[in-house]
Amino acid sequence: MGQTLDTLTIELAALGHKSYRARQVMEWVYRKRVESFEAMTNLPAELRAQLVEKFPVANFEQVRLGGAADTTRKFLFRLPDGQLIESVFIPASPALYGMTSDRKTLCVSTQVGCAYGCKFCASGLRGWKRNLVAGEIVAQVMHVERATGGRVDNIVFMGMGEPLANYENLSRALAILNAPWGLEIGARHITVSTSGLAPQIRKLADHAVPVRLAISLHAATDAVREKIMPVNKKYPLADLFDACAYFTSRRKQKLGFEYILIAHVNDSLEQARLLAKHARRLDAKVNLIPYNTVEGLPWERPSVVRQQEFVRTVRAGGVVATIRREKGHDIDAACGQLRLRVEDELAAATA
Repeated sequence: MGQTLDTLTIELAALGHKSYRARQVMEWVYRKRVESFEAMTNLPAELRAQLVEKFPVANFEQVRLGGAADTTRKFLFRLPDGQLIESVFIPASPALYGMTSDRKTLCVSTQVGCAYGCKFCASGLRGWKRNLVAGEIVAQVMHVERATGGRVDNIVFMGMGEPLANYENLSRALAILNAPWGLEIGARHITVSTSGLAPQIRKLADHAVPVRLAISLHAATDAVREKIMPVNKKYPLADLFDACAYFTSRRKQKLGFEYILIAHVNDSLEQARLLAKHARRLDAKVNLIPYNTVEGLPWERPSVVRQQEFVRTVRAGGVVATIRREKGHDIDAACGQLRLRVEDELAAATA
């Protein structure tokens, strides 16, 4: 549905209904998890009919489920307009910024495709199609909970798309995910990742839901970053770090720097030393991720020896740094890969 309690209260008031009716609807949707307005038996028949007309239930179809030996699962969903998006469920989260966790984490998407063209990423290989609405973002969480029979208690906005480029829908989804009348996931258990949209980082710093922030950094100098991340031309590192400093001044939470290690691109020890300098200045933790090969892209992951040299160098700079060993290599682990493969299969079947 994608409505907050406030917006639904206004909508129902315009139809002549008392404010408590909005709370009843929210209880049915997010507590009892009914999938039709007709099942909301304590609502008047007139209101149920109005809800059906005003908020038609959109088809949200699971079309593929990939499972890995480590129990990581990748869900592929078809949206009402036929577009495909991915969500990844990680039952026992890997260490993140040095903190071990047994949380059930879901990596969610915010867009179909991506317009930011990071050279190493599968999500944007076929460009940007559209933003997800708030209801489509939240629906990923609710569907995975139904499919797995458990509660998702950790959300990372690190799936397809640039979350901060879809700020308004992201903002509404954050309210639903966090609110007592919604999914009631703690703000400290929600992380928003961005490739570096400085103005939106400042907006997020003032958001009512105090989420965590992860920066998809992937290089420690403008020269290297511009080779693999076009966004850096609009928001170079100086602007990005200024926005990060503002965020940390408003939020008493550590930043996270995500850094994909790509062989012969950003894995030099000089990059490691500069990365440590930036992270130390902003009191950020560093999450190093060996590159996961994407079909059609030329990049490779560094050797294990180089990975270890890199992380030791960052740590020597006085920074908490971990290497994240990805799960799910056998399920098209890199974000966007499964979607591309299925799109190709569907195109071949209809050719």
